[in-house]
Amino acid sequence: MVIAAGKAAAEMASSFASAVSGAGASGLVASPNPGTPTPDLEWFGVGHPVPTEGSVAAGRRALALAAGLSPDEVMVLLLSGGASAGLAAPLAGLTLADKSAATSVLLRSGVAIDGLNCVRKHLSALKGGRLALAARGRIVTLAISDVVDPTPDDPAVIGSGPTTPDPTTFAEALEICRAASEAGNLPRAVLDTLERGAQGELEESPKPDDNRLAGVAFHLIGSRRDAIEGAAQKARELGYSVSIIDEPVTGEARRAGEDYVRTIARQAYEQPRPLCIVSAGETTVRVTGEGRGGRNQEFALASAFHLVRRFSEAVIASVGTDGIDGPTDAAGALVDTDTSARAAEHGLHRPEHYLAANDSYTFFEALDDLILTGPTDTNVGDLQVALVG
Repeated sequence: MVIAAGKAAAEMASSFASAVSGAGASGLVASPNPGTPTPDLEWFGVGHPVPTEGSVAAGRRALALAAGLSPDEVMVLLLSGGASAGLAAPLAGLTLADKSAATSVLLRSGVAIDGLNCVRKHLSALKGGRLALAARGRIVTLAISDVVDPTPDDPAVIGSGPTTPDPTTFAEALEICRAASEAGNLPRAVLDTLERGAQGELEESPKPDDNRLAGVAFHLIGSRRDAIEGAAQKARELGYSVSIIDEPVTGEARRAGEDYVRTIARQAYEQPRPLCIVSAGETTVRVTGEGRGGRNQEFALASAFHLVRRFSEAVIASVGTDGIDGPTDAAGALVDTDTSARAAEHGLHRPEHYLAANDSYTFFEALDDLILTGPTDTNVGDLQVALVG
């Protein structure tokens, strides 16, 4: 029984079906990207980053498939970033609208993925190990990770851990919601549910010492390290010296972009040229304006006018490895030591104007510096590549 969910679901399901040809696999694919359905697997078009009716249909079907598993059967969960929104099964008393509104509020407030998924797990009948509880047979999870912080590749955070014990609690989820900058816009039903759970009126998600999940197998098969190593290998083939930043790039995008330029300046000191510096991670954006953009575009914009102060010839690209940066059609953006001059020639406002409006897309569109790839059918977070001449 195969359940594939997330941005890489279609490719993972297709590859798995080829590998086990003749084994009689069945199940479902829950994908936010258009794709070719895999034979014998039900296809569900789902939402991201906010769940949709398709997400609920996929989540309920996944629970039904797990419950129908016999003790001698194996359920294989193919998990990738985006699965949290792709498999949705609201707890009793909650609606899809409640969960969608809560997700949107937390995203606009800049809540990091671990905090967001903590809340998701405590509003769900499927996440936080509950899918595993519904199954009678053996469970194997193969995961591609987009989780970088605070614990890299944390099984309990990837896709909100449908088959993984959950160390977080209703009380923690409630505190995350109350601390959000837009907490006043959270649905009353969401807060009521979390308050009841924190008071012990609702059953907690299974914890790490829960023997019911002792036999679940989890294997990490892809992460940001693969993106870094792939970029570094290509750079060497092109004749660059390569330096890798091991520490993940995290934090609020506009601050992380400025810090990143200082980091690569230190990294580039006395290194052979031309030099390629590669890093990966995932930043957040706190939305206060009405513009368009994404975390990679905002990160790049924040770095643009610091780059020219530290380098005579350099370029930075920041991209989402899924090909989708925020609610835009861009994967990210490109800045170089000429960005400042070209922006002035185009009569653009100072970058602070676009950062304040969360309107980095408009800035980069005017300069033709958006990176457009389309959906890539994978997701291991964000990749940054700096080239120093």
